[in-house]
Amino acid sequence: MEKEGNISTEEKIKEAAKRVFQQKGYGLTRTRDIAEEAGINLALLNYYYRSKKKLFDIIMHESVKEMLTYIENIINNKNTTLSEKIDAGVNRYIEGISKNPHLPIFIFSELQANPQQLFDRVGASDGFLKESYMFKQIQEQIDKKGLKFSSIQFFINMVSLSIFPILGQPFLKNVYKMEDKEYVNFIKDRIILVPIWLKSMLKLDE
Repeated sequence: MEKEGNISTEEKIKEAAKRVFQQKGYGLTRTRDIAEEAGINLALLNYYYRSKKKLFDIIMHESVKEMLTYIENIINNKNTTLSEKIDAGVNRYIEGISKNPHLPIFIFSELQANPQQLFDRVGASDGFLKESYMFKQIQEQIDKKGLKFSSIQFFINMVSLSIFPILGQPFLKNVYKMEDKEYVNFIKDRIILVPIWLKSMLKLDE
């Protein structure tokens, strides 16, 4: 019973931390804020997680692993068309990052510091994109239509078109004077529009 209680408390802390990081950002979040959100005292939080940085790293690694597992299931599904994979992949990227906007910055910083360590920690295989079934489908479409770009160029477009508007949220809301509701609708529109643009790039027939 004690072990189950410990697991429950750890999960409660992590879920509370996700909410507070989302609301305040990493820099403005205090461990006391997380403890209050979790409904526990600060000493108990420090017992499980020695620092805000350690807690943040654990949450981010788990989030990366969860997203990669989902993406790998999409890109290696032999029962879906390339068009269906594009729809599902864009939807997952945009929705996943919207719920965890710190994730791309964390991934980029980890990749710069030690890419192999990140892949090892989240269980990602080397070359998982290039060896995926979707990569093969993209290359076949490129060859079929005689297109003058590589599969990796397409993947980069897919990821950047999905992620940049979320990374650039403060900039977009300021420059275009967007209210929160307008921005949410803007992102929802991109879940529809980005796949259309990507399929057009590949000259893909539905």
